[in-house]
Amino acid sequence: MDENTIKTLYDNWEDILIKHKEDFELPYATFDAFIKALKIVSFEDGILTLSSPENEAAVNLINKKYLRNLQLTVCEYTGRIINVKIISEINKQNTEDVIPPVPEKKSFVPVHNEDSFRLNPNYTFEKFIVGPNNNLAHTVAVAVAEAPASKYNPLLLYGGVGLGKTHLMQAIAHHIMKTQPEKKVLYVTSETFTNELIDYLRTGKKGHNFRNKYRKIDVLLIDDIQFIIGKDQTQEEFFHTFNDLYQYGKQIVLTSDKPPKDMTLPERLQSRFSEGMICDIQIPSYETKRAILDQKIEDRYLHNIPEDVRDYIANNIKSSIRELEGSINTLQAYADLNKSEITLEVAKTALKDLVSQEHNKIISPELIIDIVAEHYNITVSDLLSKKKSTDYSFPRQVSMYLCRNMTQETSKRVGEALGGRDHSTILHGAKQISNELLTNDNLKNTIEILMKKIDPSLNNV
Repeated sequence: MDENTIKTLYDNWEDILIKHKEDFELPYATFDAFIKALKIVSFEDGILTLSSPENEAAVNLINKKYLRNLQLTVCEYTGRIINVKIISEINKQNTEDVIPPVPEKKSFVPVHNEDSFRLNPNYTFEKFIVGPNNNLAHTVAVAVAEAPASKYNPLLLYGGVGLGKTHLMQAIAHHIMKTQPEKKVLYVTSETFTNELIDYLRTGKKGHNFRNKYRKIDVLLIDDIQFIIGKDQTQEEFFHTFNDLYQYGKQIVLTSDKPPKDMTLPERLQSRFSEGMICDIQIPSYETKRAILDQKIEDRYLHNIPEDVRDYIANNIKSSIRELEGSINTLQAYADLNKSEITLEVAKTALKDLVSQEHNKIISPELIIDIVAEHYNITVSDLLSKKKSTDYSFPRQVSMYLCRNMTQETSKRVGEALGGRDHSTILHGAKQISNELLTNDNLKNTIEILMKKIDPSLNNV
């Protein structure tokens, strides 16, 4: 029995299913109805047995229409030939009598945290590059992950955009879920917290799902807490959630772009934030940037980027890790489009706008596209593609709206940046979002957060 493959399957099962949905562009309804609920029963002799809560007839349909493609996804993800078998939950007991169950092993017990699928699988401690700019934050984060709520509670990580705060926060979540799977861990952005509160209040507070979700957990991690500033009801609900968890000895981890003393917060929230540990993450040194760059290049097998080009990028991209990665994307796309090798001269041409942005901080369509893609957890290539799935088309329209409202560029120029679309498509997409904003409070909140990510000076407005 291949324990490494078993571990890969269990640790990444939700990611595998989401990858399957995206690769084969399954509609939400199909994914939710037939694929999302599939669970691993066993893996033996190269056969992965899955169970479905559906009846026999529905399982027959799944096997007929979706099994082959699902098997392709599993094989691609694990890198080995695996046969997949799907059975009805009703018959699971009979199957277990024949096929030995996967042996229990703490290191790969399936995670049952409902929001764990939102975590980036690459945001682990192993993938985090430690340097003088983040050494203290990393040390404290590891201590919190190994012993939640024993010290450093609450923990607030702060620093500029794209410096690794989210990476460290999610690394804490990954570590706790793997080493202490009995703990309930919840990672959300402040956007999610606010939008779920909006829904809770809109429905007249029917039921207690919102408060149960946020208060009956062991570890709460909220990213970009600065975006709740000025939202009175959200601040009030967060204050009570914070108090409730802190009182019962639960771990709280927060990130923001600045320390509490520089936020316009009510005094009682200022006081709560200051009760624990506050760590800043600074702009990385050249050596740290170079190490991060090398790791990202290695992870993506881009061995065609020579040493002098890596030095050029590390020396000229100064403000964030996000822009380091963006420079790799831009350079590779430029080289592919022009069918050229990557040289220092090619890099200087391809990255001239990005390097100038480092000095002038111009808000360009490319910057907006990068931030929107990251926000919706999709790749830039998917956002620019012809894919019509809502997962990609909606962020695409959001990009059109923001480009129209945050830059002086023409619709033609925006269309070129968005994969060569014509100006009428850009106008239509921007109008769709404008119309939706008239009635959708959740979207209003999301657009506000995106605008502040694109132009951090708006955080002071």
